[in-house]
Amino acid sequence: MFVGGLRNRKTIPPRREPTRQLRHRLTISFMTTTVPLKIRLYGDPCLRKKSVPVVYVGPTEQSLLFGLLAAMRENKGVGLAAPQVGVNRQIFVADIGDGPMAFINPKIIRKSGGDVIEEGCLSIPGVTVMVRRPEKIVVRYIDENNQPHEKIYEEMMARVIQHEMDHLDGKLIVDYAGIKEKIKLRARLRELKRKQKGME
Repeated sequence: MFVGGLRNRKTIPPRREPTRQLRHRLTISFMTTTVPLKIRLYGDPCLRKKSVPVVYVGPTEQSLLFGLLAAMRENKGVGLAAPQVGVNRQIFVADIGDGPMAFINPKIIRKSGGDVIEEGCLSIPGVTVMVRRPEKIVVRYIDENNQPHEKIYEEMMARVIQHEMDHLDGKLIVDYAGIKEKIKLRARLRELKRKQKGME
């Protein structure tokens, strides 16, 4: 499995398009956004900063959510966090095939189990790392309508959520790599840093 920023090598069900209600909630403000969101690459300072909580989900936040969904799908990901597009706020989106979901100010309140799976990241293309994460988590968050939730997530969705929450803390999959693995990744990471500089 290749998760990250996120992608998945396993076949997953076709993604459902956003529901009519979700499109209505998110598209109005996004219609005014003319510049597509660009995914930041390894080396961008935003990827290493801790994100701040969202006080209220208004038109600006909804526009960001829709932009994240669009960028995630364009890059064939299953999750994308706000820092990956240069916005250090506690927001991310995910869709593993069951329809898009928005997570704002997420907090893991319980976790159990553990599994090691290969992950990749849209911000670190060409790099994969074996990452151990809990298999089952309970997450407290608010959605795009400022409604609070506390839900149980398992397996693939649990992993996607944890990966994206790492981004909100300024943590990347390369931080899970061992010393030997980090040495092997040096050349590729230097290349990504140069590419990101060229985008600035």
